[in-house]
Amino acid sequence: MLYRLKNDFRLSIVTLLSVSAIIGITPFAIMRFLDGNMVAGFIDFGILSAVASSLVYAWVTGDTYRSGMFLAFVSCSGAVVVAMAIGEEGLFWLYPCLVTTFFLAPSQVAAILNLSSVLIMMTIESAYSSSVQMWTFVISATIVSACSYVFARRNKDQRERLEHLATIDPLTGVKNRRSMDEELDQAAANAERTGLPYALIMLDLDHFKEINDVYGHGVGDKVLRDLVGLIEDYTRLSDQLFRFGGEEFVLLLPGVDGEGLKMVVYNLQKELRKRLKSPGGRVTSSFGVAMLCHGESVTSWLARADQALYKAKKSGRDQVVFAEVTDQGCVSLA
Repeated sequence: MLYRLKNDFRLSIVTLLSVSAIIGITPFAIMRFLDGNMVAGFIDFGILSAVASSLVYAWVTGDTYRSGMFLAFVSCSGAVVVAMAIGEEGLFWLYPCLVTTFFLAPSQVAAILNLSSVLIMMTIESAYSSSVQMWTFVISATIVSACSYVFARRNKDQRERLEHLATIDPLTGVKNRRSMDEELDQAAANAERTGLPYALIMLDLDHFKEINDVYGHGVGDKVLRDLVGLIEDYTRLSDQLFRFGGEEFVLLLPGVDGEGLKMVVYNLQKELRKRLKSPGGRVTSSFGVAMLCHGESVTSWLARADQALYKAKKSGRDQVVFAEVTDQGCVSLA
């Protein structure tokens, strides 16, 4: 539970706002029933039911987008209905709604909800003692909405930058090992569900340490960036490249096997051999290739590709080695 709240920002927002709404509204609902104001009491009870349902839906399905949209609509429309039922006191319930909509729904949707709520509130004559009070409410509500939009927007931008830094290798611009682990888990799950074949290519630049030692790390970094550019030029958009560490990369290829996979690997080896260069001349790569077998774990899949790469390096480098597969399936290494 705590793990989901920590790693799912939208779920944490939906949970926090839902719990706050339930805690905040429940005493008023009880008080109104005790005071005999049944209409307002039932309105509060309806809002509580809708908020609780949205919270349960978000936790059960993981669909925080729809639950957030629904919660934003319920909060704004609920505040408007309460103002219609009890008058001036109901105006204050709209302010927290104006803030939270920008965290629950897309900015454009939130802006429309806020604007619509304020315009409807302006038509409730019983809620105002004078036109000055009405315009004071409108202006203050507009300022609250504008500030909430700016804060939510900056929060979103910063969160996206942090997510980018957490998943992208800063030198080469490809996904890092953390992102690779997530993508491989998804690939394995999709393969089990659909039967789609997946291949893994683990490649390593030959004698890369010598490039760094002789020409410097700046030259080595350029070679790595050139390598990434060439791989992206000769692979599909659906293929995914990850930097595994140092000069070692992992390429995930969905929907290829057999002769098609061999053609892809050998063509990539040929192009890298021909086009990848350093001041000392051409740079070659070694390849370890493994198909994902039915029921195989990601750990075993990676281990077989890594063992194939090791064999390619031991065989003299600039080699392609395919992981062993027996009649019974893959050779399990983990």
